[in-house]
Amino acid sequence: MHDQITRRDNYPHGRAAIRRELYYFTLYRILEAALLCLVVFSPIGILIGEPYAPALGRIVTLLYLVAAITIFFTGRSGHMRPQVLVGVLLDVSVATLAIHALPGAASGISMMLLFNVGAAALLLPLRLGLGAATLAALALIGEYLLRALSANGAGRPLAELLMFTVSYLAIATLTNLLGRQMRASEALAARRGSQADNLAEINELIIRRMRTGVLLVDGDGEVKLANEASMLQLGGIGEGRRTLAQVAPELAKRLQRWRIDGASDVIPLRLAPDLPEVLPRFARLLADDAQVLVFLDDTSLVSRRAESLTLATLGRFSASLAHEIRNPLAAISYATQLMEESPDIPEADRRLLAIIYQQTHRMNGIVENVLSLARRERAQPENVDLVEFARHFVDDYRNIHPLENDQLDVISTNRPITAMVDRRQLQQAVTVLVHNALVYGRMPGEPARISLRVHASDAGAPMLDVADRGPGMPETVANQLFRPFFTTSEYGTGLGLYIARELCNANQATLEHVPVPGGGCCFRIKMIGAGAFASA
Repeated sequence: MHDQITRRDNYPHGRAAIRRELYYFTLYRILEAALLCLVVFSPIGILIGEPYAPALGRIVTLLYLVAAITIFFTGRSGHMRPQVLVGVLLDVSVATLAIHALPGAASGISMMLLFNVGAAALLLPLRLGLGAATLAALALIGEYLLRALSANGAGRPLAELLMFTVSYLAIATLTNLLGRQMRASEALAARRGSQADNLAEINELIIRRMRTGVLLVDGDGEVKLANEASMLQLGGIGEGRRTLAQVAPELAKRLQRWRIDGASDVIPLRLAPDLPEVLPRFARLLADDAQVLVFLDDTSLVSRRAESLTLATLGRFSASLAHEIRNPLAAISYATQLMEESPDIPEADRRLLAIIYQQTHRMNGIVENVLSLARRERAQPENVDLVEFARHFVDDYRNIHPLENDQLDVISTNRPITAMVDRRQLQQAVTVLVHNALVYGRMPGEPARISLRVHASDAGAPMLDVADRGPGMPETVANQLFRPFFTTSEYGTGLGLYIARELCNANQATLEHVPVPGGGCCFRIKMIGAGAFASA
């Protein structure tokens, strides 16, 4: 059989329970010793008759009181099994000697020893508990035989001795079984309590980390609980007692209307400046409870999910769509060019042909952008000198796209700045940025002035800026630049910047809009240095 005390010692809760039981056992031992001293050293001793060995009785009871006090104070630390064994051996020895010295109190002392045996069996394994009970029974039998062989005779009926022997064995067995059941119940309760605590912590962590804001509001409108998402959506709710009317007055009004008629407003709500809109939902914590759970759904997350679904559907559809559209577009474009070469076309009709050619070219650009989204080719990074890349890019762009009066220059240091990036995808992203700068980055009636600036951040990260000297960009527009299909031009598709950012993300780079204090617009591609690339 496994050692119950040792097994319980493996758990802090079990050690505390055993230590507490042992504490009360040692305290009871002091009470026993004090009662024996009272019987021996006070007039009450006449009630038990003349002692057989008065000197032995005094010595044994005094030593027992001192030993009991010593065990009480020293038993608060160390291994518990040796303390229990030493204590029960002391109890049996003292009880045997006290019965021999005070035969009139033999029944009472045997009865007190019954509790000591039971308490020891409660704290020890069954074999040791039965061993303590057997030792107590043998000690009583030995004292009985010793007295029976003496001149005074046994002085106690044999039946009483047999009854105590059976009682010791029975109480040891019963208390040991009771102790095992108690310990099993305590261990189960401890495990269930630990599981409940863990589940509570998990639930709290889930609610705290939810991207949906959650508030608990009582009947008086006081905010009792708020997770991290809700505090961000509310722009901070402060410390101390907070009412919903103080934190978000409009939300408090909607909650009040919901309490009255149960109808929820489906119009999104902006709770704080410069924060996304939220759609509040309300639910009672309990059917008959005034406490209400307020859920704040971020509408921007819903929009992004819808955009992702739209783009995924568009990607699957674009492969077949491109083949069906590009061939007719190519035929229309080619026929338009042939018609322009004909000398029989009037000048007014040539203007219409130019419009047809311009629109077919625009539609072909839309198809190309959609195909770029569908392909999503994996990046093949290599070491690229950004200074050399920028200079080659400008030369190639000037050859392919005549700039006329527009300017496209490179600003860089003479030393190489190397990045780990797919050269072809970087070329595509920079082409989008330069094209946007040529279209939107010019003052009215003036040529565009665009620069490619190659530099490194303070941490050494290579960066490439595409900047213009145009009218700049309003903050409301800058916040939506990289959303797919967002455009400020009637001729734009709204996919260029989105594709450029996706290409940068594929290379573990970032594309962001950087405000320019002096006017104009700047888009910055921040890449990782050579040797620091990790496959996505």
